[in-house]
Amino acid sequence: MSRGWRQDLAWAGFILGAAVLFGLAQQWPLVRASWRGELAPRLAQVRDQRRAEQFQGVKTVNLAQAYALFEQGQARFIDARPADEFNELHVPKSLNIPPDRVSAGVAEKVAGLAKDQEIVVYCGQVSCDLALKVAEKLQALGFTRVTAYLGGFRAWDEAGYPADTGK
Repeated sequence: MSRGWRQDLAWAGFILGAAVLFGLAQQWPLVRASWRGELAPRLAQVRDQRRAEQFQGVKTVNLAQAYALFEQGQARFIDARPADEFNELHVPKSLNIPPDRVSAGVAEKVAGLAKDQEIVVYCGQVSCDLALKVAEKLQALGFTRVTAYLGGFRAWDEAGYPADTGK
């Protein structure tokens, strides 16, 4: 009887070892990139390629361009982060369209804006796609001058640019 569980344990170990080896073989380029310290740039490249395919029609801006639009005072900023993060700190005079409201809440939040209004949408950080999703939704609603700032509010705040609290 004790021989049976040992045999089962040996088979389980064999299957586990085979699965690990198979996984390493399938993902070897990523494993190698990780060992070389190149994983983060590689993942960023993959993310950028996916974004370029998924959000083809959405124009993007970098931190300097977003700040220049803010300084000109002509662009309306839209924060795509959750309401609690928006209430804590956000770009002054920006509207909040939280992730759970992207589908239903965009139209009502921007009802008073002109369709040719310059709009900059941002979210929390560079890895966030919410700005792109909201920008895409705004374009679908007929807004013609929509851009997504991909650096996120974190980079904005770290750069020392103006920020506001509350609603």
